[in-house]
Amino acid sequence: MKLKLKRIAPLQAGKMLAAFYGLLSLIFVPFMLIFMAAGGFAASQQGGGSVAALPLMMGMGFGFMVFLPLLYALMGFVFGVIGSFIYNLMARWMGGFELEFEPVDPPAL
Repeated sequence: MKLKLKRIAPLQAGKMLAAFYGLLSLIFVPFMLIFMAAGGFAASQQGGGSVAALPLMMGMGFGFMVFLPLLYALMGFVFGVIGSFIYNLMARWMGGFELEFEPVDPPAL
């Protein structure tokens, strides 16, 4: 069975992509915190930077990691709305995606 995707609701796409990218960024934050801590430790062992500046830099880095999921979610919303708007324009001109589906029998109990 062939179906054609004619239109994507821009606000719904924006909400879905905001949630998706916001949650996806939560996977990256712990790794970034580990690398940031390792970098700060390496800098202190090499004598790079003043000792007083390291806690400030770690605090700023931690603040950025808290802000990062919000930034990802915001960008997901904005680009989801823009992308679906562009898709709707192109689908009007070219016809949209053609998707092919096949029915699946329900699992036997």
